[in-house]
Amino acid sequence: MQQVPYGSVDRDKPLIRLSYTRMLVITVSLPLLGLIACIVLSMFNHYNAATYTHCDVANYLPSISAAISLTPERYIWRFSIGLHSAPRLLMAAAYLGFYRCRLKRRLKEQLLSVLTFLLALSENVGLLLLTYVSSTENYNVHKNGFMMFVGSSLFHMICTCRLWSVIAKYSLTSEEMMSYRRKFRLFVFNGCFCLLAFYFFRRHNTYCEAGIYTLFAFCEYLVVLSNMAFHMTAYWDFGGKEVIVATSPEGKHF
Repeated sequence: MQQVPYGSVDRDKPLIRLSYTRMLVITVSLPLLGLIACIVLSMFNHYNAATYTHCDVANYLPSISAAISLTPERYIWRFSIGLHSAPRLLMAAAYLGFYRCRLKRRLKEQLLSVLTFLLALSENVGLLLLTYVSSTENYNVHKNGFMMFVGSSLFHMICTCRLWSVIAKYSLTSEEMMSYRRKFRLFVFNGCFCLLAFYFFRRHNTYCEAGIYTLFAFCEYLVVLSNMAFHMTAYWDFGGKEVIVATSPEGKHF
C-alpha cells in the first residue's frame, strides 16, 4: 500500500492505493481468524459453558453462537466482524458494477445483479445482527439474525452462480471459468451442510441424543467456512484491480 501525505503539492495523486486481492485477503482473514480464536478460547477457557445445551447430554464442540457469546470471545468476534463489514459492502458494490458492465445488454441479468447486491447487503446486516446481539442477551433477535444471514447467503450464492453461468458461457478466460466452477461447487457444498446442520439441530432438540449437537456444530463450522471461501473467489474476478482513495484535483471541487 502506498500513501501520499494530504498536504502534498500534487493533490490529485492517490492518498491510498491497495490491490483489490490484498484487501480481499485481509477482509476474509478477519472473520476466519476471529472464528478460530473464539472456538479455541471457548474450548480451553469455558468448555462446560460453551458445550452445554438444554438437553444436558454429552457434547464435544461449541456451536458458533455459544462460542461468540462468552467473554472475551464476544469482543474478539465483534471486533473482527466490525472491521470486515465496510470492505464487504465495497465488494458488493464492486460486483454490482462488474455485472452491469459485463451484462449490460441483458435486462433480466441486470435486474438479477441488483437483487444479488441487495442479498449481499442483507447477508452483511444479518451477520452484524447475530454478532452484536448474542444468544445469551436476546435469543430471538440472535436467531432471526442468523436465519437472515444463512438465508441471504444461500440466495446470494444461487443468484451469483446464475449470473456467472451466463458470463462463463461467453467467456474466453480460464480465470473466469475457474471462478464459476469454484463458486458452483462451494454453493453445493454450503447448501448440503446447511441441510445437515438443520437436520442435526432438529434431531438434537427432539430426541436429546448425545453427540448430535456436536455434529450440528461441526456442520455449522463448514457452512461458515464455505461462505468465506465463496467470497474469496473474488480473488480471481478482480485480479490486478486496485482500490484507490484520492482527493479531487485543485479547481475541480464542487
